[in-house]
Amino acid sequence: MDAGNPLATIADPTRTRILRLILSAPGGRARVGQLADELGLRQPTVSHHMKALLAEGVVSRQQDGRRAWFSVSPDHADAVASLVGVTPAPHEPDLGRIVDDLAVRFRGIFNRETIDAYVRESLDLLAHGEAPPRQLASRTAAFAASRLEALARADGPHTERPEVLFVCVKNAGRSQLAAAILRHLAGDRVVVRTAGSMPAADMRSTIVMSLDEIGVPIGGEFPKPLTDEAVRAADVVISMGCGDACPIYPGRRYLDWEVDDPAGRPLEDVRVIRDDIERRVRGLLDELL
Repeated sequence: MDAGNPLATIADPTRTRILRLILSAPGGRARVGQLADELGLRQPTVSHHMKALLAEGVVSRQQDGRRAWFSVSPDHADAVASLVGVTPAPHEPDLGRIVDDLAVRFRGIFNRETIDAYVRESLDLLAHGEAPPRQLASRTAAFAASRLEALARADGPHTERPEVLFVCVKNAGRSQLAAAILRHLAGDRVVVRTAGSMPAADMRSTIVMSLDEIGVPIGGEFPKPLTDEAVRAADVVISMGCGDACPIYPGRRYLDWEVDDPAGRPLEDVRVIRDDIERRVRGLLDELL
């Protein structure tokens, strides 16, 4: 933000409110009419402020037919968000690109219509959770891919690699601890998935820290909702505090591990829970292999 004096431009109270509304809006964009309604101002007044923000490069304008949408310029999004005290809303995922890529990955397994349906449903499940993640597009792609892999396994011939599904309420603590440790110990000899009956927006920092200190990576894992195909694909379903959330299918082994919930606990308590889960995972791995 070098041109002119954008900091002074943003410092205007009305412009601060405008930017806060834009950042919080779906897709991170809004129209002048919407902003005027939210602020209780006349549209010419809002337009005057938008011109000033445009002139400084703080916002950008996208024309859609006769309607104009305004969004915070990507180069300045982090700085503006910090100044106005709002986390930017995730931009709308490019679903066509996601479907194209997954169509290559699952060529000969699923048709494009099936892939498109799973991508759109996965987006809806993540976007309407506890809080839409900032990485909504990449998480939608990863979640849809995982669901399609599970569907292919559930509907296809049995493979030699056993599959384990860990389920807890938020999918941000116990199930992620168990899954990360099993992946670390088993490598590619076991397929590991996780899910939550009421998933959180993100992993708990104490979970990531407690795993990192023993050399176990969490990778790109994130909380995700429980879906039917994940259960059908699993050989073993392990529940940790989520009650009867898992549907029951014949031929699966169901276990209920009574493990303390690490939510809100200090790191020293999380370490005890982690070590309890690790002992259980090692015993499970001996049985599976």
